[in-house]
Amino acid sequence: MNFNLRDIYNHMGVFALGIAWTLMLFAVASLAVFFERLFVFFRSRATSRAFAARAGQLLMQHQHDALVKEAEGTKGSHLATLLGGGMKTFLAKSKLPAGKLGPVELTRRELVRINERVSADVRRGMSVLATVGSVAPFVGLLGTVVGIIEAFAGIAKEGSGGLGAVSSGIAEALVVTALGLLVAIPAVLMFNFLSTRADALQLSLDNARSELMDHLEDMVTDKRSSTNNGAVATGPETVARREGLDVRPA
Repeated sequence: MNFNLRDIYNHMGVFALGIAWTLMLFAVASLAVFFERLFVFFRSRATSRAFAARAGQLLMQHQHDALVKEAEGTKGSHLATLLGGGMKTFLAKSKLPAGKLGPVELTRRELVRINERVSADVRRGMSVLATVGSVAPFVGLLGTVVGIIEAFAGIAKEGSGGLGAVSSGIAEALVVTALGLLVAIPAVLMFNFLSTRADALQLSLDNARSELMDHLEDMVTDKRSSTNNGAVATGPETVARREGLDVRPA
């Protein structure tokens, strides 16, 4: 018997064929997740760069409403989702009566929640790669064990055996293990590559969130300082008038 892949495939049993097709489905799923995540990462990177340039100018000009509209109009950018959601929360909370927590603290908490959702979206589907990378070798090994069992069962049934009698069955079984490794190794490499990309994207988002909070805190601090300075400037005049003193210049 000529042991080429076509002959081995044609002589596979039902169980071995089921294992082989299962591994092929694993491979297709891994490639689908890999290319889909690559598209998402590259699109997010390109759109986020363009959005960051516009958002920086809008923040410097304190055009916060325009920033929210710009973020809502930017699709496919994780940065726009994060900053737009945070600024929208800040503007909404600033219009409400003062409570125990100020708008800056409420925005900080909302940004944490948005960041968690964005992080989940960044890593969406990567569990498939991790599962394939860890499970595929064992699925292939299962096919190999069952194939070897079938080979020796055939020898026992015929009552005679030898290297020629078992070599074909063992070869078919070992091909399934090789297929499992061929599926698992690229899946692990793709998972590591995407994890590096996801970590870099998450780090950029964390930095952007910190910069937004710094901007909001500085803005609120400046507003309070200007209010306090105005109160100090008009305070003595108000007190003098309340006491009935003449504060007009002589």
